[in-house]
Amino acid sequence: MSKLDRLDIKQLKVFQALIREENASKAASQLGLTQQAVSEHLKKLRDVFDDRLFVRKTNGFVPTPFAQTLSVGVDKLLIDFNSLISTKTFVPEKANGAFVIAATDYAQQVVLPSLIAKLRVQAPNLRLIVRDFDIDTLHDLMESGKVNLAIAFPDYIPENYRVIKLFEEHHVCVTSRHSSISKTTPTLAQIAQYPSIIASPSRPNFKGSIDDWFSTFGLKRNVVISAPCFSVVPSYLETTDAIAFLPSKAVDQLTLETIPLEQSPDSFDVIAAWHPRYHDDPLHNWVISLLDRE
Repeated sequence: MSKLDRLDIKQLKVFQALIREENASKAASQLGLTQQAVSEHLKKLRDVFDDRLFVRKTNGFVPTPFAQTLSVGVDKLLIDFNSLISTKTFVPEKANGAFVIAATDYAQQVVLPSLIAKLRVQAPNLRLIVRDFDIDTLHDLMESGKVNLAIAFPDYIPENYRVIKLFEEHHVCVTSRHSSISKTTPTLAQIAQYPSIIASPSRPNFKGSIDDWFSTFGLKRNVVISAPCFSVVPSYLETTDAIAFLPSKAVDQLTLETIPLEQSPDSFDVIAAWHPRYHDDPLHNWVISLLDRE
């Protein structure tokens, strides 16, 4: 009997679940199987592929390098099988399983609330996992199927990914209404000298995207605080005599004072992106269709 004859789709689904969960109990729960059944399928997979596939750790499994490589082909194969047997009409009410979105702190505040509201109404059985956007691990997570969709800025996305523009955004200069700075009409040179707070989630340092814009005027910012995310910056502004450049949609509902600028920083796009293999997946395409676009 050939190796292909000893392999079936259920085993591949077990493999896919183990890759995503890295835990036999969680994989069994996701598939509606017993943990013993998952172990039996894994034993057959190890025999077919002549590899351990998963190595035990304290609270689950770690995939071997071969298993990580294999997972890309298995995901594509299962999507292709799905296409063969699924109807052309996608029914949101019947959608189940989990859909994973990696989103920047900004996207979690501005983009996801509307999307989540629509998903809960139209696909109540679909579970949604939102995880922080990590530029260093994004490609590996999307290639392995652990992330279905990314919402971020174009510079963070690999070139070969499928991308749609959601809207255009721009930075505004803000400070607390209690700040002494809010009572001034500063020049750009004065703004550069003010104590400044930046959000630097992917590379913790004192350099932000606005620095390059300031340098075109021969100016260097006085950055005194580097925060891990946009959402905490307003709180820091309330307790300091400082300024920050934040995306306009992120400060719409906040009680911050906007400082008028002689010149405005360049606008930038907010995008949704995904690995090419998901392009024809009905669930994936439906979720994307729900994203607000301007």
